[in-house]
Amino acid sequence: MPPITWDDFQKVELRAGTVLSVEDFPEARTPAYILHIDFGDDVGVLKSSAQITDRYTAADLIGMQVLAVVNFPPKQIGPHLSECLVTGLHRSDGSVVLAVPEAPVPNGARLA
Repeated sequence: MPPITWDDFQKVELRAGTVLSVEDFPEARTPAYILHIDFGDDVGVLKSSAQITDRYTAADLIGMQVLAVVNFPPKQIGPHLSECLVTGLHRSDGSVVLAVPEAPVPNGARLA
């Protein structure tokens, strides 16, 4: 991939948010959840589709802080509108490990 500039990086709004609720997403082609994530007063609560059912249960996710890109345009995924992109890393078995803060941070904190 070509290098990006600092200005390019600053355009990506990666923020921490807390998962408030989790819904099954049976219409998804690949098993997924719909996450409702609180990104604080400046951003609010956004929804995201996440294909993470092989590593996480709904109970695991409630209250977890995650890192997500919050300034992508909304994307229609089946009957749901995904409003942010939750980030994670692929393992060799294809599962995704969520990118999370090491310690609690305020909802809406921006990756520095």
